[in-house]
Amino acid sequence: MAAHEYGILVVEDDFRIADIHRAFIEQNDGFKVVGQARSGAEAREQMARHGESVHLVLLDAYLPDVQGLELLWALRRDYVHVEIVMVTAAREVETISEALRGGVFDYLIKPVEAQRMQQMLARFQRERAQLACRQQMSQAELDRMLARVQPPAPPVAGRSLPKGIDRLTLRAIVEALQHADHPLAAAQVAKAMGASRSTARRYLEYLVSVHVVEAELGYGDVGRPERRYRLQRTSTEYLETL
Repeated sequence: MAAHEYGILVVEDDFRIADIHRAFIEQNDGFKVVGQARSGAEAREQMARHGESVHLVLLDAYLPDVQGLELLWALRRDYVHVEIVMVTAAREVETISEALRGGVFDYLIKPVEAQRMQQMLARFQRERAQLACRQQMSQAELDRMLARVQPPAPPVAGRSLPKGIDRLTLRAIVEALQHADHPLAAAQVAKAMGASRSTARRYLEYLVSVHVVEAELGYGDVGRPERRYRLQRTSTEYLETL
């Protein structure tokens, strides 16, 4: 492995999601997937084989043979040099709290955006570089290093929208999701509001970026992953600002 190239172990029981995460990782210079594991047993086997080459573990909370949090503590005990990032659909505060107590480097909720994965990897590189070139750090330097990615604030009344996003279409998208009793794909939203699929997707992704809509990964009839969208609780307040 080349200097300054960090090895990653992906622990994910769904091979399709694991492949998506691998693709995200391989878009970033300085990282290499050294192994994939679909169970706790495979993860332990991979670490026994490649442990010295693994710097970062992407860990799902739901595995067929062990709870991800149990594996988290085992990895913490046996491989102190490794950073762990939870990449999971688990949103329960209890799970998140225990993961934070376990010292996770980050916690990513599925479906993970490529940009969010890139932010995490860039922070990992930055922190490793900062620690490698210093023997001591000031409080200000430490505060900057420990800062986490902050989500953008939701739009408020009177705030201008980005170019290409208009209020009427945005309201129609939100209302289409409000009337659905399950998450919708972009094509379904487009059909409900009478717009093109590309238009619906563009507006949906904007709503995801301002944390009004959540995206989750599903699989279509041919087994390909597709994004499905549902409103967050802030949607009613958001409509009032349009």
